[in-house]
Amino acid sequence: MNQERTTPENHRGTSDHEFGLRLGIMATLMLLFCLAIVSKLLGIQVFDVKKYRAKANRQYETIVTEKARRGRILDRYGRPLAESVESISFYADPQQVQDAGATARLFSDAFGKSRRNYLDLLRKKKHFVWLERNVPVSQAAKLMSLKIKGVGFKREQHRYYLNVAAQLIGLTDRDNKGVSGIEKSFDEKLRGRDGVRIFQRSATGESYPAPDAEQVQPLAGNDVTLTIDADVQGILEEELAQTVSEFKARDAMGIVMDVRTGEIIAIANYPTFDMNRRSGLTIDQMRNRAITDMFEPGSTFKIVMASAATEALHWTAETPVDGHGGSLMVHGKFIRDHEPFGAMNFQKAITESSNVVAATTAMKVGAETFYRYARALGFGQKTGVGLIGESGGWLKPVSRWGSMTLPWMGYGYQVMATPLQVLQAYATLANDGARMRPFIIKSVTDPDGKKITENEPLKIVQALKPETARYMAKEYFRAVVEKGTGMAAAIEGIPVAGKTGTAQKLHNGSYQGWRYYVASFVGFFPYDNPQYAAIIVVDEPQTAYYASAVAAPVFSRACGRALACSLEMQKRLSMKSPEKELLDRISTVVVPELKGLRESDAAKLLEWNGLKMEPSGNSGGSVISQSIAPGTKVQKETTVRVSLAKRVQNR
Repeated sequence: MNQERTTPENHRGTSDHEFGLRLGIMATLMLLFCLAIVSKLLGIQVFDVKKYRAKANRQYETIVTEKARRGRILDRYGRPLAESVESISFYADPQQVQDAGATARLFSDAFGKSRRNYLDLLRKKKHFVWLERNVPVSQAAKLMSLKIKGVGFKREQHRYYLNVAAQLIGLTDRDNKGVSGIEKSFDEKLRGRDGVRIFQRSATGESYPAPDAEQVQPLAGNDVTLTIDADVQGILEEELAQTVSEFKARDAMGIVMDVRTGEIIAIANYPTFDMNRRSGLTIDQMRNRAITDMFEPGSTFKIVMASAATEALHWTAETPVDGHGGSLMVHGKFIRDHEPFGAMNFQKAITESSNVVAATTAMKVGAETFYRYARALGFGQKTGVGLIGESGGWLKPVSRWGSMTLPWMGYGYQVMATPLQVLQAYATLANDGARMRPFIIKSVTDPDGKKITENEPLKIVQALKPETARYMAKEYFRAVVEKGTGMAAAIEGIPVAGKTGTAQKLHNGSYQGWRYYVASFVGFFPYDNPQYAAIIVVDEPQTAYYASAVAAPVFSRACGRALACSLEMQKRLSMKSPEKELLDRISTVVVPELKGLRESDAAKLLEWNGLKMEPSGNSGGSVISQSIAPGTKVQKETTVRVSLAKRVQNR
């Protein structure tokens, strides 16, 4: 058998082939490796350059957001109702804090929270945690002066309120964002635009503004000016609080309006809340009942019946009517009066608030006509005041009326209205029958004072003929105050016209066995040349319930005091001088806490409260002491001396 012989030449050929193959593989691998490196470099330097540049920047750059100063909310005279002042927020990098226990103890001593609360925060596996937010400068001053490794602070904006019109103005949250009221509905305009500053770190760890980065300056928010008079608002709130306490009522509401323009001068609710101390605050307290809550208006709704009778039936004050002895059965149900009225004229029926006459008159007017006048006076639709949460009331279309709807509606039942809707109807009567759109936002201005928007008076409809309106004001609603159920609403020296309303509240579909009422008075003055209208609504008074005893006196006191303090009202009504006694009741103010505030913020705070400031020490510094203790009552225009110290800078 032949065998192939392996020669040295054959062996060398095989070795050369294997070597070449291996060399080729290595060359290919090296080529692929080089291509991978080139590809990666291209990705880093060309295709993903932005990604890696941003990643590199994060290693040595810090972006700091500078919060814009939130715009102010002002009253009609430019007095701040809400303004942002400086507060301090503390933060920490738990990875950098050397002694968590000691740090937690310092914060616990300063702010009263448990040491465990801060320890839990400082032991988190994060590089950033908030320890405290929006702390008053006076409370934070001691910790601001300490150099605690891993702990820093930043100056933020904190909202301070004059503490009137709480439900109207609303609140902001910890991030200075509006969460209720005007703060919420105008949040975008008030908020402004935050600034951005970019810092770089040197090799030694020092920070400096990045030379090639665009630094965006913060832009302050716009100011919102209201039609509210802060003095009148404060008076109205005080009177409502006193009334709720006196009659052990559930709550109360009040509104004052300029009948010629529709401007809201004051809009108050009680109970209210301290806007600067929110502990225990409930959603119910934050509700603006004057525009959200509906109630059966009772006899104040008789303006619809009287308007239709005067224009459609051509009735006058002397038209004879029958009270049927104070009780009348209609479709198997009794309608009763508070007294057994017999034959009388139409003026007396309104003056004495006869339900029987109101019911029979409404039936003579007819459903379609009655409904038309109710709509013309603004019932069953939103007023357009421009506030969030406004209710449109409840006025059923005629097609859904039952046999008792019209007679009951004649004296204010089977219809629901808000206090603002009732006031709007009487303001329409006072304004020669022209219904104006109520409004509360006067203007919006930018940080330079330039007006962006401005509201003007707007006539919605001519609801009544001017001669009808004037006749009704004189013959019907002036008589109510002169000699009827509204006598307690009289204001000395000022002729008032208006109407009382005492409405029993519905409970489980029935009025029987349920003795809770809504007492209200709505009126305008002076009746012969009306300028202002106001409404008082007291919900579920306990010790008395007739509006003549509960709501009418509040109208008198609140409007009387408003006239005494408002130079604008006095001028409009050609009053020579206010009553000194009433002025004295509002001449004292409480000195606020100033310690820790910057000089400018302290001066503004004192100005809001009608006080003056005399500073000494480092100009532009922070207050370290004040000559009059916080909480002390003093006369307006009193000077408070303050000592100023150099401010601690941010770290």
